[in-house]
Amino acid sequence: MKELTTRNRLSLPQQYLFLQRSKAVTGEGVLDPRHLEWRFRAQPTPLSRLYQVTLILERDGTPDVRVVDPDLRLLADGRELPHIYHDPDRLCLYLPGNGQWDASKRLDLTIVPWTHLWLIYFEEWLDSDDWKGGGKHPGEDDPDESNRALRRRLRRMG
Repeated sequence: MKELTTRNRLSLPQQYLFLQRSKAVTGEGVLDPRHLEWRFRAQPTPLSRLYQVTLILERDGTPDVRVVDPDLRLLADGRELPHIYHDPDRLCLYLPGNGQWDASKRLDLTIVPWTHLWLIYFEEWLDSDDWKGGGKHPGEDDPDESNRALRRRLRRMG
């Protein structure tokens, strides 16, 4: 994996501008020198419920995505939420360290559509109790095998 230089990285103001101008995601945000916060609504399919999502990106950090409303734990009805980071509950949208996301990539073309995809898998999981979105979970040995289907879907998305 090639090392990102400062020139390759998109700045927080650039990311903010891309989010503001995106036709695929409407929302509102806050930008300061250290972080950007973008709040948007996501309805992954016409039959889906509406989700309020917050995306936070710290300078030199990784995206932090949380569903603010509805409460995913209440929807899960006592079941352990799949494919999230705990404390606080943040969506697991990509496998860190393997090049799926880095600071040279636009949030509006990666993290936002991946959030919609995660929500589709979440809604399917609510009904089936089977996480079909792939990904690596703690204790799994082969991240390549478990992520193959997800990578194919993400490549098709953009």
